[in-house]
Amino acid sequence: MNIGILSSKRIDSNSSPSHANHYEGSKKQSRLAKFFENSIVARRMLVFIAMLGMCMLIGDGIVTPAISVLSAMEGIRAPFPSVSKSLVEALSAVVLILLFLVQKYGTSRVSFLFSPIMGAWTFTTPLVGFYSIIHHYPSIFKAISPHYIIRFFVRNGKEGWLLLGGTVLCITGAEALFADLGHFNRSSIQIAFLFTIYPSLVLTYAGQTAYLIKNPDDHDDGFYKFVPTPVYCPIFVIATLAAIVASQSLMSATFSVIKQSVVLDYFPRVKVVHTSSSKEGEVYSPEINHLLIILCAAVILIFGDRKDIGNAISDDHVLENSTSTLVALYFFVFFVMAGVYVSAVFTKIPEGGWIPFAFSFVFGFIMFGWFYGRQRKIEYELTHQIDLDRLRMLLSDPTVQRVPGICFFYTNIQDGLTPILGHGIKNMKSLHKVTIFTTFRYLLVPKVAPHERIVIKKLGLKGVYGCVIQYGYADSLNVEGDDFVSQVTNRLLGHIQNSSGFVPSIAPEIEDEISDLEEAKLAGVVHIRGKTRFYVGKSCGWFDRFMLAFDEVLHNNCRSALPTLGVPLPQHIEVGMLYEA
Repeated sequence: MNIGILSSKRIDSNSSPSHANHYEGSKKQSRLAKFFENSIVARRMLVFIAMLGMCMLIGDGIVTPAISVLSAMEGIRAPFPSVSKSLVEALSAVVLILLFLVQKYGTSRVSFLFSPIMGAWTFTTPLVGFYSIIHHYPSIFKAISPHYIIRFFVRNGKEGWLLLGGTVLCITGAEALFADLGHFNRSSIQIAFLFTIYPSLVLTYAGQTAYLIKNPDDHDDGFYKFVPTPVYCPIFVIATLAAIVASQSLMSATFSVIKQSVVLDYFPRVKVVHTSSSKEGEVYSPEINHLLIILCAAVILIFGDRKDIGNAISDDHVLENSTSTLVALYFFVFFVMAGVYVSAVFTKIPEGGWIPFAFSFVFGFIMFGWFYGRQRKIEYELTHQIDLDRLRMLLSDPTVQRVPGICFFYTNIQDGLTPILGHGIKNMKSLHKVTIFTTFRYLLVPKVAPHERIVIKKLGLKGVYGCVIQYGYADSLNVEGDDFVSQVTNRLLGHIQNSSGFVPSIAPEIEDEISDLEEAKLAGVVHIRGKTRFYVGKSCGWFDRFMLAFDEVLHNNCRSALPTLGVPLPQHIEVGMLYEA
């Protein structure tokens, strides 16, 4: 099934694998698949919903650190009642701002502290929970019986359904297990969860419940109040440090999501810095980090009530996990379970639940606008591409000169040449003696083997070559310009030398080709990329007018793609062209 967002025009999936997504399956399609194939509106809505679910994780990176640190810091008010709520909010904002400011140094510098902190958390809180169970209500584990939940709903009816919204925070964070798959293998996560995290949570929640059975009026702050006074201060310190570590994990996850979205061309280009030379997953984005600082501080200072922020997280996590069922395909079971919780947490929207929706819709709209504009450009380039015969005809014009040097001409299509090339030759009347049409191809693998990373081929014209740079989701494209040029030219040199084979008659041609390459490299290198925009005519509908205008705003305010390769600005040339929408 093709889940694209353009009209049903033929697009070669091999030409742009990151934009034309084709899922091969059986010839027999379901009614749902046929419905999406035939409805462009449904396809656009499905893509937008999927993006929205991913943006919920970005929303977590804003809301979860805020409530985690704020909840932990509020424990200071028990030993010091004179501390005001406003001061707690200010201290929480300061802690978060400091945490964001150290992100540029990478987590490796402080990660050695994470394990002891989380180890202390998972060991001490269940001990407190066990003490509370013994002291307040030893028979608490009879609540495991389904008999009590049935009685609960029979007795409370609608009120019981509404109370489900307050229990969602007990199961949030499960999606972090899937984020951890990028750093640990599955078995290590399963062992850690089943033998440490899960028992710790069960004992802690059971201890809180046992305390609340005897002290039902303390439900607004059930954690710190169930902690015995002699161990209150150590638990407060551990809880605050654990909240900081948890916030750090969400920040790292947000940076990773943004990085992968940029790599897949689903998000406007932002600067992504690898903070570790040995761990590919440790990344940092200055622009996103500064944005998160502002939004997290705003959430704390404007929506300082933990209840409101908790409602926001409830909506965020449930909808985020519900959206994942579209991918996991455990639709029916998950839909029924998550649907009950979603229906309950929807009642929390006026009480703060709208916060993650606002963040997610803004980020989701940005992603959809960028993706839509990119797909429209890909569609235009594929339908107006230049073939070799057309290029040969353009070069046969006596007014067109082959100038010295190497030109890297970047294009989004592989089987054919971008229409920007014809536009440039017509107006500049020149083409470099060695021109390498370069395309970046994303592969669904972690890393591409070094010998497969650069694929070179001759295009049948003297000095004209095709180059495909293949990379996986864990590969980095942040290479220095000179190193990038050397890698490609060395691979091209090897390709030329190997093309002679055992045919002595073509050896002089090979020597001339190698000589031309060396001379062109000495003459200088230039990198050319198209800078395109759409001409929106009167025949365009309102949707295209709005989305293409928004796409232009995004492109005018994002980073250029070439500097991410370390290309020096003096070697960077942009050729402008209007595409007809």
